[in-house]
Amino acid sequence: MTTHSGETGFVEFTKVQKSYDGENLVVKDLNLSVGKGEFLTMLGPSGSGKTTCLMMLAGFETATHGEILLGGKPINNIPPHKRGIGMVFQNYALFPHMTVNENLAFPLEVRGQSKSEREANVKKALDMVQMSAFGNRRPAQLSGGQQQRIALARSLVFEPDLVLMDEPLGALDKQLREHMQFEIKHLHDRLGVTVVYVTHDQSEALTMSDRIAVFDDGIIQQLAPPSDLYERPDNAFVAQFIGENNRIEATVSELKGDTAIVDYGNGSKGQALAINCGGVGTKTVLSIRPERVQLGQNNGSNAIDAEVKELIYLGDHIRCRMNVMGNEDFVVKVANSAGHTHLNVGEKTTVSWDVSDCRALDA
Repeated sequence: MTTHSGETGFVEFTKVQKSYDGENLVVKDLNLSVGKGEFLTMLGPSGSGKTTCLMMLAGFETATHGEILLGGKPINNIPPHKRGIGMVFQNYALFPHMTVNENLAFPLEVRGQSKSEREANVKKALDMVQMSAFGNRRPAQLSGGQQQRIALARSLVFEPDLVLMDEPLGALDKQLREHMQFEIKHLHDRLGVTVVYVTHDQSEALTMSDRIAVFDDGIIQQLAPPSDLYERPDNAFVAQFIGENNRIEATVSELKGDTAIVDYGNGSKGQALAINCGGVGTKTVLSIRPERVQLGQNNGSNAIDAEVKELIYLGDHIRCRMNVMGNEDFVVKVANSAGHTHLNVGEKTTVSWDVSDCRALDA
């Protein structure tokens, strides 16, 4: 699958494949271009091939087929320590017997920097992550969030052009994780370094990325900016994997330009954008985001009877789980704003949505 940003990228995967046993491909014919200074996230479930791609770029795994370029030069045969790439891992990978200063100085020492250069660069990197007061401590004397900041500083201390991050926030609690997301994004904006980031956390990907490559089964299913992925998913997998999503199974009964007339199988019909559905008579899955569903309004072509099964108060919105045409997992998010619709469990109402908010995708 070809996924290019239009110009020659700083990082290029060209027809890259990876197999561990010579038979099954974990990465299949990957073509991907990452622009200089871009923050690109590889997102997908476990086993989708995203971490393998990162490890091939780092040099810890070799590509079975194809070529990887960095700054226009092939790096397939260059060992990891000579690629000049910064790396941040989930488990921090700090040397426990060294102080923070010594941990940061180590990659500089390997590169032959003088003592005064090392000290200046270590101070600069620690200032960058607001950790300059902790230089003489050992990793065991730091919290998880502090250790991750040090790992981040170490990846940046030798001023690499490319930093790879493999689930770096996975071990942190929710609040700290969210705080660190913004911190990493701000650092990226300030330094202009190219970042390739791997996660299975969709909210993390949406928050931080310039573009997201959604992986499944060794293939990029869609490559797009966060808003495009959420608002305009290309297929049912992406729609389901990114954010919360309502699925309605239907059959295409008619195609009118960009609009699909669909049959729900209970005598009623609706309309959706014909994005990735087959011809007349084929099965399709309709995708509708919970916040785009309207309650109690008869919106013409897409109004369906519904029954409230569960209400969950979440502060800024109320999550209503409803029975819609036998599907008891249909979700509507009602904003907790002045004059919002008040519902009760067991209440019967209608749900409706605009045609532009409903996408007919592959079944």
